[in-house]
Amino acid sequence: MPAFTKSRGLLALSLLGALLASSPSYTQTEGAVAQVLKRGPSGLPLPRFVSLKSGRVNMRVGPGTQYAVEWLYLKPGLPVEIIQEYDNWRRVRDMDGAEGWINQALLSGQRTGIVAPWLKGKGKAALPLMAEPNEGARAVAQLEPGVIGEVTVCNGDWCRMTFAGHEGWIRQDSLWGVYPGEAVQD
Repeated sequence: MPAFTKSRGLLALSLLGALLASSPSYTQTEGAVAQVLKRGPSGLPLPRFVSLKSGRVNMRVGPGTQYAVEWLYLKPGLPVEIIQEYDNWRRVRDMDGAEGWINQALLSGQRTGIVAPWLKGKGKAALPLMAEPNEGARAVAQLEPGVIGEVTVCNGDWCRMTFAGHEGWIRQDSLWGVYPGEAVQD
């Protein structure tokens, strides 16, 4: 390989590494970059966000029913991030960073998001759900950190969501369940 090409490749990797390391949300930025670069055996991007279909979902230590259950999720609609695929099993990561395997039949492509889970229990004020995707718009509801809603559309800066019948827009960087800058279509 010519030195010039090798140097450009190393420079590109160095720049990507610097971007990821300096990012305030390393995991989500890494996911957004990886999503562009990698596809799983299903042909779908990895990593990607999905949600839990059922109110009782086992997360196992390995990809099969013979593996021990590590976590039991009781909240349908909870967003999780698929980070690996094996047969009909998906390795997922939850908002707390716990990783394990869930059968794909228990996962839904319906996008959901959790409002600022990093603020939950810290006495922080509620976040506004806006009528329009801008800071000056009228607030239609106040959302407590940790509440889960359905994602309809994201434009890279704002997401239109529904929370218990209230529909509006919230800043995309206030959510766990969508990547920074990710566009989500209806």
